[in-house]
Amino acid sequence: MKKFNITVNGSAYEVEVEEVGGAVSAAPKAAPKAAPVAAAPKAAAPAAAPVAAAPVAAGAKTISAPMPGKVMSVNCKAGDAVKSGDVLMILEAMKMQNEIMAPEDGTVSEVRITAGQNVATGDVMIIM
Repeated sequence: MKKFNITVNGSAYEVEVEEVGGAVSAAPKAAPKAAPVAAAPKAAAPAAAPVAAAPVAAGAKTISAPMPGKVMSVNCKAGDAVKSGDVLMILEAMKMQNEIMAPEDGTVSEVRITAGQNVATGDVMIIM
């Protein structure tokens, strides 16, 4: 058994933890303050390895998803000239539609998303 001090919401607790497969102690001691013990979550099945995205050319500007959500519309295509502040796409997150705008003037070289697609935080959506 190992003893640990744990603080939960400002309350300190002293707990004893037994290692799985470890030897059982002959006389377990009761902790002076025992915190409720939650069941250990079951391990999730390993996810499939993510597909590596194509590399981005040096000097290219990437527009990544600022939050997870669903792409509602894409307002540009490869080869389009855009100005700073132009709305490139609409991303719906938490039932709110967010305008994703061009950070600077430039030309769209690649659009990696389509309307209806779900994206995660940090996914590269557009390359300028």
